[in-house]
Amino acid sequence: MKITDPLLTVRESAEVLQISVPTFWRHVADGTLPRPVKIGGLSRWPQSEIIAVIERAKASRSNVA
Repeated sequence: MKITDPLLTVRESAEVLQISVPTFWRHVADGTLPRPVKIGGLSRWPQSEIIAVIERAKASRSNVA
């Protein structure tokens, strides 16, 4: 079975966004980042959801220089 949307740990997700783990959790708490998928006691984020956060931020940028 091929996994097309890997699940990332909090550390991996924070690394993709180039933020610290505590900052990542703050953004989850305030709703800026999606809540994790819970598997047993583990928290994971689909890679596509983290990439979508980046794409939304890119799309909302102002083109004013």
